[in-house]
Amino acid sequence: MDYENFCSQILESNPKIRFATVYDQWAVRVGGGMRAGLTSLLSEHKENELVTLSIIDWKARKEMSKWLGKTKYTLAEYDLVKRFSFYLGDDHLLLVSTEKDVDTDIVVDEVIQLYYKNQN
Repeated sequence: MDYENFCSQILESNPKIRFATVYDQWAVRVGGGMRAGLTSLLSEHKENELVTLSIIDWKARKEMSKWLGKTKYTLAEYDLVKRFSFYLGDDHLLLVSTEKDVDTDIVVDEVIQLYYKNQN
């Protein structure tokens, strides 16, 4: 999959999406970034810390899949933003952040549709 293009499509799908980036299982960015014209609410150090924590959470959820089935996504709602983690198979994690007032169901549906559309 062309993760750079995939993330660009996600950003284009909804103006309330601030950030869409795919990471591999070692927390290496393989595509995406912040919407042009926006600045991150986190420092680079804090962003890296959040990605690392997301990767750890992703690996823990993989272990639970033996009993509960595969995790599709998780959502954290903060005072300022919503942060989604989408589990793209066993090797990649998509992190998406949005404005707080975004419709969660619409974002989830859009991202999942784009994921399947971009499968090779």
